[in-house]
Amino acid sequence: MSIGTAVPLPAYNIDPAFMAKKAEDLGFDSIWYAEHPAVPVHSDSPFPSTGGEIPWTYSHFTEPYIALARASAVTKTIKLATGITLVPERNPLLLAKEIATLDLYSGGRFIFGIGTGWLREETELMGGNFPRRWSQTREALDVMKKLWTQEEAEHSGEFFNFPPVRSYPKPVQKPYPPIIIGGMAKNVLQRVVDHGDGWMPNRVTPAELEDARRQLDTLAGAAGRDPKSITITVYGQAADRAAFRSLLDAGADRVVVRPEFVETEAEMGQQLERIAEMVL
Repeated sequence: MSIGTAVPLPAYNIDPAFMAKKAEDLGFDSIWYAEHPAVPVHSDSPFPSTGGEIPWTYSHFTEPYIALARASAVTKTIKLATGITLVPERNPLLLAKEIATLDLYSGGRFIFGIGTGWLREETELMGGNFPRRWSQTREALDVMKKLWTQEEAEHSGEFFNFPPVRSYPKPVQKPYPPIIIGGMAKNVLQRVVDHGDGWMPNRVTPAELEDARRQLDTLAGAAGRDPKSITITVYGQAADRAAFRSLLDAGADRVVVRPEFVETEAEMGQQLERIAEMVL
């Protein structure tokens, strides 16, 4: 099984160097950091899973790229992933360089998990266009792909415009790190085929996953893509080997476990050991 681990909130409670090294030693294939850079105190946006108020923990994310850079320095094989990067809240020229640098120094281990976000107030205060956040994300991906693959890149679009520029370093992975699109939006599978390399659903059943895998294969074939080149990573699951096996049998390539919050690194180490015994 390919099993990754997410990082519980508060995400800064456990040193990423400890978390990643322990996960690598135990055999987890990847470690995933999410982000919310600045959560408004007052918001009318309902929390997706409950429809209620935003939990207090959503003010307690760490900066994922700094965390993953720290993790990179003490590990050799574990994949370093974002689950997810909120692309409409970032400048793609800066983000492209951060990703390329992390991929370079880690030896090509970065996975670019992305999303468009659900928290309108945060998206807007960070400069994103919330009603058109997918269109903005799609264009940002186009910008980054140019910067990663061209010696001189320029762009003229609706959201981003710049003259010919040089952006180095380039990523180790060619043509660029895998782009994994998160979410359950109506058009997400077509978006994956058109712009990404994989899909990352949350709260999905094996039956739903099996159906989505068939749809992805059909869409990929129609687009002239090899269906096997498009992966599925199921994110944020409780530790349950039978459930993981069902998801993998239904078409998932990876399942990411969700550890529970603990106070200390010693407790986190023990929890990861218990999870590894259950699912690896």
